[in-house]
Amino acid sequence: METNVQSNRPRPTRIVGIDFGLARIGIALSDEQKIIATPLTTFKAFKRTEETVLKLAEELKRHAESNRYDIAEIVIGLPLMMSGKQGFLADEVVHFVSLLKNYFNIPIVTWDERLTSVQADRSLRESSLSRKRRAKAVDAVAAIIILQSYLDSKRFEKNAI
Repeated sequence: METNVQSNRPRPTRIVGIDFGLARIGIALSDEQKIIATPLTTFKAFKRTEETVLKLAEELKRHAESNRYDIAEIVIGLPLMMSGKQGFLADEVVHFVSLLKNYFNIPIVTWDERLTSVQADRSLRESSLSRKRRAKAVDAVAAIIILQSYLDSKRFEKNAI
């Protein structure tokens, strides 16, 4: 009789990074050690935020299941103004997070994402991608920057203790 040793082991976990936008949502994923962020996809947003959240939650859960990992945490970029105050888009992110919490029983945190889209656009401009391809990639790259910044800060916190 064969036994499945794998079933007794906990599944690996990863952290998801999200760059929220009204038209597109960039998604990045950490490695299992939670050290490196990589692009996952760019998700097309729907007109209704509730529909976007539902479809996004389904997509994230489907990806996790098919790749045999659990989502440990979700980090969503909070687009604060340079003054540190919340504007319209930051309010939309807060609403998005409140809806997303209905689909996941894990920490969902916001992360200051000031200038990440600018940084993403600059790094893509240095590549050989056309303007059209850069526009499609900027959201996923911004999600990588958000998630990598978060992972680095957690590693720094852990090492500082």
